[in-house]
Amino acid sequence: MENGTVLYEVADGVARITLNRPQVANGLDLALAQDLYHAALAADEDPAVRAILLGGAGKMFCGGGDLATFAAQGEALSGYLKEVTTLLHAAVSRFAWTDAPVVAAVQGAAAGAGFSLALGADLVVAADNAKFVLAYTKAGLTPDGSSTYYLSRSVGLHRAKELALTNRVLSAEEARDWGIVCRVVPAEELDAAALALATELAQGPTRAFGGAKRLIMKGATAELESQMERESRGIAHMSRSADAREGMDAFLNKRKPTFTGG
Repeated sequence: MENGTVLYEVADGVARITLNRPQVANGLDLALAQDLYHAALAADEDPAVRAILLGGAGKMFCGGGDLATFAAQGEALSGYLKEVTTLLHAAVSRFAWTDAPVVAAVQGAAAGAGFSLALGADLVVAADNAKFVLAYTKAGLTPDGSSTYYLSRSVGLHRAKELALTNRVLSAEEARDWGIVCRVVPAEELDAAALALATELAQGPTRAFGGAKRLIMKGATAELESQMERESRGIAHMSRSADAREGMDAFLNKRKPTFTGG
């Protein structure tokens, strides 16, 4: 991955995953989808990883699918897209279900699959120059990468349809107002701000973060009683963890907790 379309490194509990095709706006092709999946899997498998920072090299986070590569597939495009999206979706799924919180650092354009990847992150920090647009129907295509799952949950059904059908471009401030972005910072401060957030999360109760993520994911469509049963089982299970014991002891003794992720 280090020499491919995705850069991957781990330091201080944070796995940095960087889309690395800046010459084509980090456009998604088969190689990038495969490398992204492998990076997501590596982070999920590594107990030293307690937060993930997803970013893009160059001026843009991700401009979406590499349409020039798509067009070059000719009659084989349908099968090619099935392979690309299978790998992309596997990566998005790993990000969703891993314990480690996923922070996306978005600069420039987050279009198409780039928008989808941002939506699939747990928290999004955007540069003040960031723009968000689905763009799929502009090319005669339909959305992928989880956007049709996450977008309506973030902004509501009719706003999601507006973004899909009109390809409205959201500024960073609009994306924050609509609930897609949690923080907007000056472009020159993006990397430092996103890394600081990821590093802070990496010092937290990793297993509890993962449990909370999964409960919220399931709660979007669950019936009340079944979801409360998940909550009851989840908190009881988590109470056995070292981090829960540390967290409760720190609270009772009015000190800052030291979590280990255990």
